[in-house]
Amino acid sequence: MLIFFSARAQDDLQHGLGRLEAYKIAYLTKKLNLSPAEAQQFWPIYNKYQQEIRSARSDLKSNRPDEIQMEEKMLNIRKKYNSEFSKALNPEKVNTLYKSEKEFGHMVQKELIERRQQKTDNRKRD
Repeated sequence: MLIFFSARAQDDLQHGLGRLEAYKIAYLTKKLNLSPAEAQQFWPIYNKYQQEIRSARSDLKSNRPDEIQMEEKMLNIRKKYNSEFSKALNPEKVNTLYKSEKEFGHMVQKELIERRQQKTDNRKRD
């Protein structure tokens, strides 16, 4: 039974992450206001960037680096891809991309905090 719930939780997590990724793509698309030509060049680069970020985070979690090492690794990836993004977008849109990613992250954090608070409030009422 425990295996079933564990597998179910993993499926729910993957589904949730997929939806979150879809929301992020929609958010960035709106914020960047990409032309069809820009989008065609941008999204393959962004997908590689995201994969490298995820891979680095995964590696870093298993090695348990300090915060400075983690931030440095992420910054190096962003620097590397800054020049790649500049091939598809003008400098203003590249800057908007990085700002929009941060904004999206803050929105997600805020939503999670609100949902946790709501659950806590609901439990107190029950």
